[in-house]
Amino acid sequence: MALTAETVKAKARELGADGVGIADASVLNAHPPDRAYPQIPARVSPEIKSCVAFFKRIPAGAFRALDNACIHHVDQLVLREMDRVGYRIGRFLEAHDHWAFQTAAQETVWEMKSASYGYLSTRHVAIEAGLGTIGFELNLLTKEAGPRCYTTVVLTDAVLEPDGKITEQLCIGEPCSRCLYSCPPDAVLHWGLDKRRCATFAQEFGFSTILRVFSAFVGADGGRAKLETLAGHEWFGIWQGLLRVVGAFGDCPRCLAVCPVGDDYNRFLKEAQREIPEKTDAKVARARELLGIRRRGEPIRGMADGRVRWIGEAGYRPPARRAGTSA
Repeated sequence: MALTAETVKAKARELGADGVGIADASVLNAHPPDRAYPQIPARVSPEIKSCVAFFKRIPAGAFRALDNACIHHVDQLVLREMDRVGYRIGRFLEAHDHWAFQTAAQETVWEMKSASYGYLSTRHVAIEAGLGTIGFELNLLTKEAGPRCYTTVVLTDAVLEPDGKITEQLCIGEPCSRCLYSCPPDAVLHWGLDKRRCATFAQEFGFSTILRVFSAFVGADGGRAKLETLAGHEWFGIWQGLLRVVGAFGDCPRCLAVCPVGDDYNRFLKEAQREIPEKTDAKVARARELLGIRRRGEPIRGMADGRVRWIGEAGYRPPARRAGTSA
C-alpha cells in the first residue's frame, strides 16, 4: 500500500487515536507560538517534513469524581495509551521507508521560560493539523472532546499532505468565561494563563513543593527538629506523587470539567457541571471587564503578535451556524 496522508491517518485511528491530522513542518517553523522561544520542529531536527498530530479523549466520567486522584489516575492511563499509539505510528512510517519518532507526552525544558515548556508545543501542532483551536485559558479545544483530551505528535521526514487549519474559534470566549469562574487560584488571563498560579493548585506535590519541603528538612537544627519536619502530610503526599503521580501531575480538572465545548459535554457533564461553586462576584466583574475590552476593540495581549492564528481568525459563531470551518 502506498504511503499517503490518508493511509497514515487511517492507521492512527485503527491504533486508537480519537482524532488525527497532519501539519507541514515548514508552516510550523514559520509560525512559532512565541518567537522569543520558538517551539518548532526545526529545533528538534531540521530534517522533519511532516508532523502527525493525534489526540485521545479523557473519559468524561472522571470529571464527575469528587477526588482529583481519580482524574490524575485516568490521565496517566490515557497518556500511556498515547505513547503506545505514537510508537506504533512511527513503526508504521518506518515500514514504509521513512524515519519517524514521537515527542514526549510531558516534556520540560528549563531554559524556556523557567520550565513548563518543551521544544515543541503539541497543542499548536494539533491546531495547525486541523484538530481544534486554543481556548480562553490556552487549552487545546477539540470539537469532539473540548479540552478533555491529550495530544502528542509523531515527527517524520515523509512529505504528507497537510490538513487545513480551523479558522473559526471553537472557544466561546469572554461571554462564557466558565474557565475563569471555575479556576481555584484565579489564574485565567485574557486569552492567557498565569502558569505559576495554575501549577500551585494543579501540582500540590510537584517539583516546587519537593524543593521547599526538602530544604526545610535540610535546614532544620538538630535531630528532633528534623524528625518533626518529617511528620507533616506533605512528605506522604510527595511519596504518593512519586509512586502514583497523584498530586504531582500537573492537572487541575476544573476548567476542563466546566468547558461547554465538545460533544462529550452535553452527553455526560452538562447537568453535573451546570453550577460553578468557585464563581464569585469578583470573578464575574473581571469577566465583564474583559468582555468590555473585546467589544470596544481595544488591544488584547493574548491575541497580539499573531496569536489569534491559533484562537481562530474568523472569530466565534455558534455551532448551529457553522459551515466549512477548514482553511
